[in-house]
Amino acid sequence: MANSDFAWDTFDSAAYFDHNYSVLRSDDGEIIEIVADFFQSHDIPRRIRSRAIDIGAGTNLYPALTMLPFAAEIMLYERAVTNRSWLEEEVERPRPSWWEFWKHMAADRAAYGRVGNAFDLLSRRAKVEKGNIFHLTPDEYDMGTMFFVAESITTRSDEFERATQSFVNSLMPRAPFAAAFMRNSSGYRVANRDFPACSVDEADVQQALAPVAEKVRIQTVQSHGLRDGYCGMMVATGRKKA
Repeated sequence: MANSDFAWDTFDSAAYFDHNYSVLRSDDGEIIEIVADFFQSHDIPRRIRSRAIDIGAGTNLYPALTMLPFAAEIMLYERAVTNRSWLEEEVERPRPSWWEFWKHMAADRAAYGRVGNAFDLLSRRAKVEKGNIFHLTPDEYDMGTMFFVAESITTRSDEFERATQSFVNSLMPRAPFAAAFMRNSSGYRVANRDFPACSVDEADVQQALAPVAEKVRIQTVQSHGLRDGYCGMMVATGRKKA
């Protein structure tokens, strides 16, 4: 089934947040460490107007938070109307669990520790934008994240590859990125409604990124008990090809 076959505007944002992000789990903690260390250690352009994008932000603020010290503007790019409404409210009045995510992120990382009130800054820098991952404009952003999106919007491998490459192509040449994927996912349920997944592993992620990215590193994250039908998570970091 294709991405267009699903009613994305029916996505239950509150149910998804409650199940996935109401507490900081160990798998998300490990992903945060990988991504925050990667962004802090790379020479990210610090232009006055540096722009970042989080593709398919959904009900997850922590990808945007990993880019907060480095970007003057963070685009929360989201297709579902329910998720956009949720994001607009959440950025202004974040739920308490996000402080645990931020504390974990900022621990022993100077770039993050220098941020005073992270959520006040996020409310000023983040902008929610309606958009489809397949319609991104190339060469726009200085850094980017995409967490659990490309493999979780279709059952088709060609659409998975096209979505992954569209994300990377939206970045400027040599811009750093981080992307997370469910490993060997068979689909997922949100509030009694089923949504699709394309089953991918490390080789599939590498193949999707190879035409558009360089210096790619893929790390596996152990995860158990979140839901049925997956075999852990993967985090890919790298840069868009020059």
